[in-house]
Amino acid sequence: MSIFWLILAVVMFVLEACTAQLVSIWFAIGAVGGCITSLFTDTLWIQIVVAVVVTLITLVITRPLAKRVTEVKITNTNSDRYIGKSGVVTIAIDNVAATGQVKVGYSVWSAKSADGSVIDKDSKIVVKAIEGAKLVVQATQ
Repeated sequence: MSIFWLILAVVMFVLEACTAQLVSIWFAIGAVGGCITSLFTDTLWIQIVVAVVVTLITLVITRPLAKRVTEVKITNTNSDRYIGKSGVVTIAIDNVAATGQVKVGYSVWSAKSADGSVIDKDSKIVVKAIEGAKLVVQATQ
């Protein structure tokens, strides 16, 4: 039986090596536990119980760590720094006509109005959001 457990452990480790996330490492460790148990007893149900218990223990202990390590973190881009900044309209903003351009700092952006209103040239604006390559702006008083 130890050969079966050893083959199962190797298959699980190879499967783990072929994946980008932690998928079968716990089963591989459980199979190693079953293999070690098979050296001491020929009773199959004891080997299976040990393999399942070792798998569950390693899963419970390491899963929170694995989730933290494999968690995808959202990284803000440089364009996010424009949100909340003030600027000036250089080409009148009209969402219906799909026109509009603003200057924020030293950068010129295509823009659209947040509330759908027309914003005249030389009006002061504040950036509310970014949608694709356009700033969503609102006129300031």
